[in-house]
Amino acid sequence: MLAAGLAAASAAGSQQSPTEERPVAVSNRYRIGPGDVLQIDVWKEPDASVPSVTVRPDGTISLPILGEIRIAGLMTVDLQKLLCDRYGEVIRGARVTVMVREINSQKVYLIGEVRREGPIRIMAPLTVLQALAEAGGLTDYARRKKIYILRVMGGQRAILPFDYEAVVRGEKVEQNIVLQPGDTVVVPR
Repeated sequence: MLAAGLAAASAAGSQQSPTEERPVAVSNRYRIGPGDVLQIDVWKEPDASVPSVTVRPDGTISLPILGEIRIAGLMTVDLQKLLCDRYGEVIRGARVTVMVREINSQKVYLIGEVRREGPIRIMAPLTVLQALAEAGGLTDYARRKKIYILRVMGGQRAILPFDYEAVVRGEKVEQNIVLQPGDTVVVPR
């Protein structure tokens, strides 16, 4: 019994520590943006591989051999193809894998009468109610029926209403929309 417990503890100790970064599970269709952290592996070419590279605000990264490359807005699958082609010019049969280590470009913002104002990173689909919970909830001064979402749609600013009181009662559930990157949830006083 004791031996089994020690074996289990030993196996648990050999696993990756919680402080080590792991790639984020994202679709090949994920669009890369400024602030995202990528891992780029060139098969059998450790000198060309990069364990961690951050997309700069101008949408570029620096890679060994290739130098500066503009990648913001590309999907991960497209970046893999681009890098295979570019590395293929100098490395015969180059095979490249791109993994997203951190998503930092996908954010929504909460302002006004919430406990913690500021940005929230979108790691999965996030509704208005979930974002409010993530911000610690509403303050006592929040106008719960007058909350709204600012969203840019087709170059135009849209204001989408959100009645907190009704949504938590199970009414007007259509207002509890999934937020999109760049949305701002405003909770007036």
